Amino acid sequence: MSLNNLCPCCSALPYNQCCRPFHDGKAAASTAEALMRSRYSAYVLADAAYIHRSWHSSTRLSKKSLVQPQQLRWEKLEIIRTEAGQSIDQEGLVEFIAYFSEQGQAQQLHELSRFVREKGRWVYLDALPTTPTMSSEVRG
Repeated sequence: MSLNNLCPCCSALPYNQCCRPFHDGKAAASTAEALMRSRYSAYVLADAAYIHRSWHSSTRLSKKSLVQPQQLRWEKLEIIRTEAGQSIDQEGLVEFIAYFSEQGQAQQLHELSRFVREKGRWVYLDALPTTPTMSSEVRG
């Protein structure tokens, strides 16, 4: 991806100024929403290592299970709402819809994600129960 391309997280910022510092380990997300956006971008870019690294140690999937099917294409992220998850908080919620296509079929993942701090950094903990729209292997 070109450094000047817009970030896949739909922030309207260049990737180099948005999620790339998180992916490269040069910065840590300051909010739960920033971590959510960086994780979405990592899914778009098939960066399973970052997804794994940004997942809470108690609920983390194996790196191997995070490999996505080649026919899966992430298209757009829409943040619905956030609760807490700011730089002063220890927990936060982010509700989002991630639009994707798989084998040419348009789909969406609507999730209410829980984020917590682990060793001072925001990490994805899990998803609160919602109506499933996608298999659990790709969640998170």
